[in-house]
Amino acid sequence: MSIHPDIQILLDNTFGKFGGVLEQHDFDPRLIEIGKVTYVGRSHARVSGLPNVQSEELLQFPNHVLGLALNLDPDEVGVVLLDPSDQLTAGDEVRRTHRLLDVPVGESLIGRVIDPVGRPLDGHGPVSAAERRPYERDPASITDRSPVTVPLQTGLKVIDALIPIGRGQRELILGDRQTGKTAIALDTILNQKNKDVICIYCAIGQRNTAVAKVIDDLRKHGALDYTAVVVAESDAPPGLQFVAPYAATTLGEYFMDRGQDVLVIYDDLTSHARSYRELSLLLRRPPGREAFPGDIFYLHSRLLERSTHLHERLGGGSLTALPVAETEAQNLSAYIPTNLISITDGQIYLSPQLFQKGILPAVDVGRSVSRVGGKTQLPAYRAVAGDLRLSYSQFEELETFSRFSSRLDEETLATLERGRRVREIFKQPQYQTLSVPEQISVLVAMSAGVFDDTDLKHIRTLEERIAPLLESDFPNLSEAILEGKKLTDSDQRAIVEAAQEQVALFTQDQA
Repeated sequence: MSIHPDIQILLDNTFGKFGGVLEQHDFDPRLIEIGKVTYVGRSHARVSGLPNVQSEELLQFPNHVLGLALNLDPDEVGVVLLDPSDQLTAGDEVRRTHRLLDVPVGESLIGRVIDPVGRPLDGHGPVSAAERRPYERDPASITDRSPVTVPLQTGLKVIDALIPIGRGQRELILGDRQTGKTAIALDTILNQKNKDVICIYCAIGQRNTAVAKVIDDLRKHGALDYTAVVVAESDAPPGLQFVAPYAATTLGEYFMDRGQDVLVIYDDLTSHARSYRELSLLLRRPPGREAFPGDIFYLHSRLLERSTHLHERLGGGSLTALPVAETEAQNLSAYIPTNLISITDGQIYLSPQLFQKGILPAVDVGRSVSRVGGKTQLPAYRAVAGDLRLSYSQFEELETFSRFSSRLDEETLATLERGRRVREIFKQPQYQTLSVPEQISVLVAMSAGVFDDTDLKHIRTLEERIAPLLESDFPNLSEAILEGKKLTDSDQRAIVEAAQEQVALFTQDQA
């Protein structure tokens, strides 16, 4: 039987096309390892049948649930779940992905709110990433690092003057709950506006309302234009809380590798340690002190060691870490706080007593220290900060002893009066950060005793008058200070004279 010529052409074209596809197809067999879930908990699972799985490899469960292989035992694999386990049951299949957990990075994440895996939480559509990077990476070697030399201004007088922070430093913020730790971190982010610093806020185990307030404050003050937010809230699986700070650091390293300066806030690492303790106990790892696993120190050291200032041949970028830690009943010698203090380059301690007295930010200068930032501090601060720290420390000591005596000599009384005014100057409302020239104007006037005869209740008003003096009356000097010029005696006298004029005008207005 003959076939119509048109049909023959159609058949030839069709089979010729499929034939080409079949010829190009790879028929080599591939092995796919499929395991089986033997146990499902709220935050972890145990899997059998994956003999070649790697440590920290990403595993795929049914219903798009992700897991992280953390325990490699002879008979089974302990998996940390990165999604809720409601839809998993024993007997479900588990597949290897043959890759480590990675997170999206890129410029497009600025202004976005994402979870540690890179899924959007802000309702603004999917995240478009420049690339994906592993959530863990070896820190830069010693030869790839440079000394910390450039200051990171927080906009807070007490910190920039007495506990300065440098770009590439790791400065711990710690204190009891509700003492203003997040407020300091938030003010530091707000002060980076127009300073070419990329900020990343990482919320770990925080209440949804607290995280929403931080995001709203960032948006209200225009800080989301240069800030990315990574969130693993308190009701997120412990596995997400565990990987959150590493994911935020990976995002920061993307910008650091491109030669930019980055600030990362970890809020807070105490919750991070607790989530890791929960996972470790569920995975039957041996508990140690306070039931934390033996590698709890390594957990945070390998995270914070990634913060550095890179050598110029690698672009000269920096990653500054401000980890937050919570103490209980002012116990600085607890396990996690002491670990973090020993890892970081200094700490800012917030005192609940100062907070209750309304001295905000409630920074305890005596217990706070910056081991690296002093070398980065602008020379203009050094001209006044040394005297202020000494007089303030003397004042705190004298104030304690003066409660036991009703008769004090004139020198002691003068020291107490000066100290009260220094403390009043160091008070600063939230969201009202000051530029370097504004801080220098006030601090120089304070050191010269301009406020000594002013009533304490008028200090704040007078400070608002004196703060703009340097930028308005001495613009050239203001620029020189920002460029690293030292304050000469004549410069200080000029600032003091201008401040004294403002005091005289203020006195006349009061009269």
